Amino acid sequence: MSLTLADAIERHILAQLAVAGEIALQRVELARQYGCAPSQINYVLATRFTPERGFLTESRRGGGGYIRVRRAAQPELGRIAAALRAQPDGIAQAPAHALIARCRDAGLLTGREAAMLQALTRREAIGLPLPARDVVRARCLVAALLALSDER
Repeated sequence: MSLTLADAIERHILAQLAVAGEIALQRVELARQYGCAPSQINYVLATRFTPERGFLTESRRGGGGYIRVRRAAQPELGRIAAALRAQPDGIAQAPAHALIARCRDAGLLTGREAAMLQALTRREAIGLPLPARDVVRARCLVAALLALSDER
């Protein structure tokens, strides 16, 4: 199996995070190391180091600027439900499934619970047009997470 450039950059960042909980990257230096444009580093950070996947990023532009990446604190189901409830536009399928996977990986959901939630939040299961589908998905996810949080 060959790694794509984005996969290699992601692995590099994950390896650094495994050693230190927070890292500061020089975007230009990392791009030089991988022989790519700095925008490729931005792409990896924007698509693979998102809050839904359990990461927080911040950047400082200019000479000597950096991108700081750290793992987000492990969420509680009730807090996640409250954050979802605060999103009036709902949540799309991909971020919902990433959030469910993160909860599973953090031990907040069992594998079976996560699989059920992913099945229930698929666009085919909801069967509504956008934007109603994303709103209904968020409401269902909120209800399920609150029910599971009471159980624990």
